[in-house]
Amino acid sequence: MRIGDLAARAGVSVRSVRYYEEQGLLVSVRSPSGQRHYTEQEVERVTFIQRLYTAGLSSRTIAELLPCVDTPSLENSDAAMDRMSEERDRLSAHIDDLIRTRDALDHLMSVASAHRTTLTAK
Repeated sequence: MRIGDLAARAGVSVRSVRYYEEQGLLVSVRSPSGQRHYTEQEVERVTFIQRLYTAGLSSRTIAELLPCVDTPSLENSDAAMDRMSEERDRLSAHIDDLIRTRDALDHLMSVASAHRTTLTAK
């Protein structure tokens, strides 16, 4: 199938498919005229890649996880689980930072509100 067909079937843009290929996440076969052609398996692969992006993973991390899909083994599965655990820890730390930032903003808003009250009381 051609790139537009793959994109439509997987529910992504043609630009996304090209990006996945540039990042080494997806491989196509080129026709003599240079057109990209994909097999039926690439629809599932693109859908899987999309799920990984939705989970907050970068293309670099996704590339690290794909051996678990391409050559399933206990070793690759363990490596993928370790990598996903690292990413989860990174996301949790980021969430904690965002909560601290929000709390600091809440405090500033409270101070500003109290100060505003003194301005209207005059």
